[in-house]
Amino acid sequence: MNELLTRTISGIVFLAVIVACVLLSPWTCAALLLVVVGIGTFEMCRLHGIMDAKYLILSELLSLIAYVLAALAALHFLSLRWLVLELLFLMLPFLFALFSTKYDHKVLFSCLYASLAFLGLPCALMVFMYRSDLFGLMAGAHLILLVFGLLWVNDIFAYLTGRLLGKHKLFPRISPGKTIEGSLGGLVFTVIAMVVFGHYASWLPISAAVGMATIAVVFGTLGDLCESMLKRQAGVKDSGKLIPGHGGILDRFDSVLFSVPFIFVYLLLL
Repeated sequence: MNELLTRTISGIVFLAVIVACVLLSPWTCAALLLVVVGIGTFEMCRLHGIMDAKYLILSELLSLIAYVLAALAALHFLSLRWLVLELLFLMLPFLFALFSTKYDHKVLFSCLYASLAFLGLPCALMVFMYRSDLFGLMAGAHLILLVFGLLWVNDIFAYLTGRLLGKHKLFPRISPGKTIEGSLGGLVFTVIAMVVFGHYASWLPISAAVGMATIAVVFGTLGDLCESMLKRQAGVKDSGKLIPGHGGILDRFDSVLFSVPFIFVYLLLL
């Protein structure tokens, strides 16, 4: 009971912080995501076994500067032309590996590119979701909260459906607890929830809502499996202990971070 209470309280606080930061302003949301990138990069290094201070600092700088540059462009603080500098960050892992005498270059590549693609890029794209010049009426805090909300709905109903009907393992090599029935249940209920939401939200067409829900659930599940793969290889249960009863930043944001680039592209193409 104490563990359940701890998990419930920390979950409520976690939810309240996210909602408050997203609703307050784009700057507070960007600040929250800056923390996510910083702590998430540390957890990513830990999962890859990179704990040397020099490489931790370099990894943090790579992720944080890449994110800050993109976030400032999203917030109209910098011209979008500054984003061409992001191309330079793709080459830096090679230099990290070239001068490393302690870590295998494959480990450094995996960690650094994962930090950029799994943390810096998705967090920056979420800040871009405030821009009406990109997303029209869909743009704003409500779009970001919708992304979080539909993935939370998926998590809840995937868990409940899996407990009630789950018999066939989805990916036993990586996550023995996930079932095909649970994943399908999460998808079905999330799509239903989005159809209802789209019916009442004039800014979100129902067809877009259904597509968004499907993409979020599919790639959110894949993101969860990818993070489980990293934890299994590292031999740990959670990526961290920041959120009591819930684990670390990667444990809580994995599905959101992995699905955001796909949702972003989908909505942009609409």
